[in-house]
Amino acid sequence: MSTGTTIDPFTLEIIKNELIAAGDEMFYALQRTAMSPIIYEVLDYAAGLTDARGDLLTQGNGVADFIGALSFAVAHVLDRFGRERLASGDIVILNDPYAGGGTHLSDVALIMPIFHDGELVAFAVDKAHWTEVGGKDPGSWTTDATDVFQEGLQFPGIKLFEAGKPDEGLLELIRANVRTPDATLGDLYACVGALRVGERALHGILRKFGKGTVLCAMKELLGEGERRARLELQRLPRGTYEATDFIDDDGIGNGPFEVRVKVTIDDSFLCDFTGTSAQVPGPINCGRTSLHSAVRQAWKAITDPLLPTNEGVFRPVQVVCPPGTIFTADRPAPVSTYWETMQYATDLVWKALAHLAPRRLTAGHFLSVCGTIVHGIHPDDGTPYLLVEPQAGGWGAGADKDGESGLVCAGDGETYMIPVEICETRYGLRVEQYALDIVDGGAGERRGGRGLVRDYRITSAWATVTATFGRHRFPPWGLNGGQQGSPNYLEFVHEDGGRTAMGKCARHLLKRGELCRLHTGTGGGYGDPARRSRARVLDDLRCGYITEQQARRDYGLRDAEEPAPSPLRADKA
Repeated sequence: MSTGTTIDPFTLEIIKNELIAAGDEMFYALQRTAMSPIIYEVLDYAAGLTDARGDLLTQGNGVADFIGALSFAVAHVLDRFGRERLASGDIVILNDPYAGGGTHLSDVALIMPIFHDGELVAFAVDKAHWTEVGGKDPGSWTTDATDVFQEGLQFPGIKLFEAGKPDEGLLELIRANVRTPDATLGDLYACVGALRVGERALHGILRKFGKGTVLCAMKELLGEGERRARLELQRLPRGTYEATDFIDDDGIGNGPFEVRVKVTIDDSFLCDFTGTSAQVPGPINCGRTSLHSAVRQAWKAITDPLLPTNEGVFRPVQVVCPPGTIFTADRPAPVSTYWETMQYATDLVWKALAHLAPRRLTAGHFLSVCGTIVHGIHPDDGTPYLLVEPQAGGWGAGADKDGESGLVCAGDGETYMIPVEICETRYGLRVEQYALDIVDGGAGERRGGRGLVRDYRITSAWATVTATFGRHRFPPWGLNGGQQGSPNYLEFVHEDGGRTAMGKCARHLLKRGELCRLHTGTGGGYGDPARRSRARVLDDLRCGYITEQQARRDYGLRDAEEPAPSPLRADKA
């Protein structure tokens, strides 16, 4: 147990795991009780606990984009209310994209102060993507918004519950301004329930070990996180490393936009995005706290992904960027497809440092969330539906591995696509194809992972599609002589046989029987393709990862060569 300001290592380890378990309980409680597939199937949310100052202690995370966003949200609440204006049972609602851990308006955070013996000891907080928060378009986020007011309801950090009692007027305001009120309020109450699960779990830990011991453990765990992070920092080569890239467009015809980073590794991990494009008219902008979360993703990848997700781990990280850029947009810039920019911030740091750790950082991946909204009328019961989901794609190859195929992007972390059965049952769409997309790109001594192709056939009288597939013009980058990957895009097949391909669209109208085809990119390759072993090329050909033409052109396979026994299959046998 603790003595004064110290705690023995065994008790510290037990409390650490109990706190992690509390965060996990919150996470699963929210998944089990939410009403929208974007939460309970995709896992587009995060939940966790902070200390009384807002320093993150533990985070059950589905979306890597939310790494650290919870602590920013609590800090905003403390700035707005102070400790003296918070009470047991209060819950604050917040989705400000420009401050407080905000991303876009659809990602709503709820923050609950936790008191023990009258003292504020911690906060429970969660942040989840609500399918509907109002705005001009079904699903709230869109590709052609020109200011934040078109994107939905804004919650600047106001009390949703006060001393345990809900603000009925605010709840009715939400109900009146969203297209799916039952689902939206259902998700809201699921988020409330998860906070209460975290509060109950923390009270159990406090009763078990005593307040002094637990508060001492919180401080020690943050210190331990920082010590481990700085040990990892010392293993990185000192120096300054730079990367530049281009974002396709802003959704309303402007672009491309240059983005850049200079990473300096010394006593800190400093990422300077000075020189990046100014904020743009379309909704791909992101706010400063989103930029911080993006850098934190890359930081964990370059150091140790298994480091705990607490505030101490991120103390060596510093982020510099002038205000008013595409990474640090000012109100009222539109931000509803912020991930198209935020993911580039992670990818820039990754690209700048990939040559330092080729066995940890792979070549460029498909990057975009490839967010998709399909809105229509269910053919069975005539009710409106809203499908909102990410897509999975190809990751880049590394020095000792081929890229992963059909995996969500870095910012989506531990999330999933909506299963075919849910799509067909809940939305009445017909999923006619769901396969690896075998296209040109990604060749290398280690091959880039394959993206996916997914077909939605419209079975109702009409449906509209809104989608944003970044890296449509600038494919994933290769490493050390590997080929670049392939672009993301979506394709519409109309009843007259005409086809339309694009990277972004808003409310594209389809009629019964027409098709929406979604293509996600192949990741970049690593190393000279000529160095790939004959056995691997033949096995790729046999397994359908490459075509015969690609085997001849990219890898020099001769027509007369016969497939060899699969080394992968032999290993498994």
